[in-house]
Amino acid sequence: MIRISILYPHIPGGRFDHAYYETVHIPLALDLLGDAVRSVSVERGVSPGHPWPDPTYTAVCHFDCDSVDAYAQAMLPHLARLQADLLNYSDRSAVVQVSEITVDADRRGGAGCQGVPLSGP
Repeated sequence: MIRISILYPHIPGGRFDHAYYETVHIPLALDLLGDAVRSVSVERGVSPGHPWPDPTYTAVCHFDCDSVDAYAQAMLPHLARLQADLLNYSDRSAVVQVSEITVDADRRGGAGCQGVPLSGP
């Protein structure tokens, strides 16, 4: 399985409309990408204060998909539309990373690597 991560750098004074991104853009993307996306998560960078640094990213979105090919076939026909929507929620460019998921575990009862349960405290 692969993960497409879309990362929006934290820029002091920059604009990022989380409400629009979460309630309009992500549902639009999911509708256009259809079954190519197995799951999605969206994160907001937080600044907890001293001694912690400001977040590196204002927002991060992860699309989990079966393969790069499945994602590309679903995304490419809609890429221009989704990129054009960027102006509705942000004034910054995104960084995109494609990763292979090698461990995906929920320590509260989920499976570990290749279905092996994790032991924990």
